[in-house]
Amino acid sequence: MSKIPTPHNMADKGEIAKTVLMPGDPLRAKFIAEHYLSDVVCFNTVRNMFGFTGTYEGKRISVMGSGMGIPSIGIYSYELFHFYDVDSIIRIGSAGGLSNEVKLRDLVIAMGTCTNSAYLKQFKLSGTFAPIADYELLSRAVTVAKQKNISVKVGNVLSSDIFYMQDHKDYDSWRDMGVLCVEMESAGLYSNAAAAGKKAVCLLTISDHLYTGEALSAEQRQTSFQDMMEVALCL
Repeated sequence: MSKIPTPHNMADKGEIAKTVLMPGDPLRAKFIAEHYLSDVVCFNTVRNMFGFTGTYEGKRISVMGSGMGIPSIGIYSYELFHFYDVDSIIRIGSAGGLSNEVKLRDLVIAMGTCTNSAYLKQFKLSGTFAPIADYELLSRAVTVAKQKNISVKVGNVLSSDIFYMQDHKDYDSWRDMGVLCVEMESAGLYSNAAAAGKKAVCLLTISDHLYTGEALSAEQRQTSFQDMMEVALCL
């Protein structure tokens, strides 16, 4: 019996491209499809987690929401890698700054991702696994960002299961270890990619800073996110 369509994805075989861009927000996936892609076809509306396939500068690309958190991106990325033969997933999302090295609007590329999640326990490793980006995708992203004069930082991020942290001081130790920012999905994505022998990279826009209190307005976020989207589309 075919494993597709799945309980979470109504796409048929061949409807999803080898490269998938994954914002957390399905409406951002819709925005990308409508503003950047040509010959767009919607392949998924299950749970309103919109997915689209089209072309960008002659390359076939899909874009699909991941939802919030490691459990959600864990489901969608697993199905894309294992059931739909996707080769590369590029996460595009927002992050809260931790380090003084990152400023509002900076593009952060997650070279590695720390986590407080139990998601990695399923792999039954005898030690601590270090989820990392695919080097080819990471290197290409850095090059494209610099060509576009977009401020970019590369390093470790924190992939947290907790949005409303009970004790804000919990971030201090991560910051002291040089972690640049915090988001909620990259560790699940990188681990799934490693287990499947596939490629992944996480691009993040700093939308607020947890120590300075600065934050972008809704309009400023839209402009900054477009920079990130245009880098991702070139990978």
